[in-house]
Amino acid sequence: MTKLQQALLPSGLKDLLPPEAEEELRITNKLISGFSSFGYSLVKPPIAEFEDSLLSSKAGKALAHKIFRLMDPISQRMMGVRTDTTAQIARIANSSLQNEARPLRLSYVSDVLRVNGSQLRPERQFCQVGCELIGVSQYQDDVEICLLAIKSLNDCGLEDLSIDLTLPYIVDIIFDAFNVNADDRAELEAVIQKRDRNYLVEKNNDISKCLISLLDCSGVAETQIEKLKSVELPKAAQEHLGNLFSVYHALKDALKSYGLDSVALSIDLIERRGFEYKKGVSFTLFSPNVRGELGRGGRYDIAYDDNVEEATGFSLYMDSVIQAASIEDTSKNILVSDNESWEAIQELQNQGWNVSRGGKKESHTHEFVNGKITEIKN
Repeated sequence: MTKLQQALLPSGLKDLLPPEAEEELRITNKLISGFSSFGYSLVKPPIAEFEDSLLSSKAGKALAHKIFRLMDPISQRMMGVRTDTTAQIARIANSSLQNEARPLRLSYVSDVLRVNGSQLRPERQFCQVGCELIGVSQYQDDVEICLLAIKSLNDCGLEDLSIDLTLPYIVDIIFDAFNVNADDRAELEAVIQKRDRNYLVEKNNDISKCLISLLDCSGVAETQIEKLKSVELPKAAQEHLGNLFSVYHALKDALKSYGLDSVALSIDLIERRGFEYKKGVSFTLFSPNVRGELGRGGRYDIAYDDNVEEATGFSLYMDSVIQAASIEDTSKNILVSDNESWEAIQELQNQGWNVSRGGKKESHTHEFVNGKITEIKN
């Protein structure tokens, strides 16, 4: 094997090198600190667990097609490498923390691995940082999660943020109301994901008119909310819309309270990709300075056997976040000679310096020569 062959990595995987690795760590620490200020406690699930456990929740089943599988040599049982952290948080909430008082506020930092990437996210291995709010059922809880996600990104220096609100389950509610069979559901699903309005117009039936109404109400939230209030939908769908309206108005107030009223709010009720197990108000976070989405979140059920509890949460994708985040590096790096005494090095470290013995001046801000600290001017 040649040296080049040894350095090759599988498609969708990469090494994170300096200074990017240090930057990701600074951003991650900033995010976790922000989560803590809202009462969220950190958990750390294992990178792999038994397949039947990983797939036992609704979130796990929805992402089963993305999971790497391997055999545990000790138990001879199949294992899965996590493809998303939410399923593991659901397991923890229903087992180790099942007797803890609700609501549970949990945060995490986890690398995930997927069988395939997507067009928008070709990376197969990346870091997720997020929060889950478990044992809640009020729209104010959805507002808390939306606000926390936006504020955390803003605190990391991301600008021109926008949040796209959706109800991924509303299309299924409409299908059920009109008794649409499985084949027609698949056809309509493909049509609405392509935003093929002409196809729906040609059909000219009750369900197509209903879907056109949703399609036409996508856009700037302030405008589309008013249009949605006059749209005729099945009763069950109207109830979900009412919850969306409550979340929207309360979120606007919350963002204003935190000085974040410049954040753009939009609505796209047709968007379902990436929300496989969501059941209520869900959202995607964007910035024009970043390719793809910054993160996703929304309401879902944690269901094990006959035990079901509601939860809401979000995951931020660090490979996207790092593209536009800006946190000042406050570390002080100083260069000393190869033969500098360890006593002098320890004293500099006690003063808060990161000390390197030898090396290039370009990677340091100061140097220590003859007992004196001087700035390196590049």
